Amino acid sequence: MSETFRPENAEQLRDVLAWAASESKRLEIIGSGSKRELGHPVAADHAVELAALSGISLYEPDELVLSAGPSTALAEVEAALAERNQQLDFEPPDYGPLLSTSAGAQGAASDRANVPAGTLGGALACNLSGPRRIKSGAARDHFLGFKAVSGHGTIFKSGGRVVKNVTGYDLSKLMAGSWGTLAVTTEVTVKVLPAPEKTRTMLLFGGDAVTGGRAMTMAMSSPYDVSGAAWLPASLSAQSSVELVSSRNAAVAAVRVEGFGPSVEYRCSVLREQLGVFGQTEELHTANSTRFWREIRDVLPFAGPGDDRLVWKISVPPAAGPAIVTELTDEDGADAFLDWAGGLVWLALPAGVDARQEKVRPAVERAGGHAMLFRAPAALRAGIPVFHPQPAVKAGLTRRIKAAFDPGGILNPGRMYPES
Repeated sequence: MSETFRPENAEQLRDVLAWAASESKRLEIIGSGSKRELGHPVAADHAVELAALSGISLYEPDELVLSAGPSTALAEVEAALAERNQQLDFEPPDYGPLLSTSAGAQGAASDRANVPAGTLGGALACNLSGPRRIKSGAARDHFLGFKAVSGHGTIFKSGGRVVKNVTGYDLSKLMAGSWGTLAVTTEVTVKVLPAPEKTRTMLLFGGDAVTGGRAMTMAMSSPYDVSGAAWLPASLSAQSSVELVSSRNAAVAAVRVEGFGPSVEYRCSVLREQLGVFGQTEELHTANSTRFWREIRDVLPFAGPGDDRLVWKISVPPAAGPAIVTELTDEDGADAFLDWAGGLVWLALPAGVDARQEKVRPAVERAGGHAMLFRAPAALRAGIPVFHPQPAVKAGLTRRIKAAFDPGGILNPGRMYPES
């Protein structure tokens, strides 16, 4: 019979994992459960809920560092940081509405606070980053250190409170994006940064994905410290809760700048002038900018009522993004938009037995990228690769790393790749 374990500290977690390793019992590791619909369904004998491993254990605003239990709600972390005008600069997203989970689903999308659901540990384990990634890097770049229990049932730690504490192997980078398959964290430490005083967004209306890509490339090549660059087709911009975006009935490229007020005003005005060669421009100030970029961050264009299309998350070189959009949206019911200046393509396709993977993955591979089937029914995610298949050499390395941390394969078995 399946059982749910709820350890209250690292020692109890160690005992659970050591028992599971000795008995060859497979475990599903759960924080808040907001991301259980991502990846392959986990075929586990028992569950381990980490709700008790929560709370901020250290916050030193002057040192720009915060430590917390892995199940600490991102809402709690963001609230503590906001009191000191600081933030998680990797802009963790809230995929609750997109995945139709309870997390983050309270109220209309436009009315939700600018605080992601889920946990700090979950965001790091899945290496989830928002639009600011093009400026500030991924979640793993802000992950300073952790304490954890391996699949052996051994407590260990890596890193520290500053980057220079990292000697030898930087295991934080390895843990970020491992989806709970290597070890279970009991405490994580992250770098935090000052929040911007002002935010403005330059909007460019009209044009296809190629035109939007050129505009974003020009903005990113400028000296104006862009912190977000996205493009939406007319079919998706019309769904925005920001009236200036939705009322134009046109595709829109958006470029964000942040910082001190006078600097932001100047940079935005210059970008409007320079990008005006592509079409008509407008400008969003702080409140509407925040709302618009939350929609991009949380993939809300594909989270509307009744939208049950399959969703792919595609990472490619930014210059290749517009061509991927053009190639993969040539059928009825297909939509796509660009984030990360073209480096991230969110693609929605009508339901199909193979999620159009025979079309999606070759196109992405030709562009030098990779694709993850992000939203799909459990039965479909169980039957086809969710994460992009790895080349033989990389797959072998992945298996050896997994064997080093979790030789019995007890942690989230099969969530990323089939267990050997």
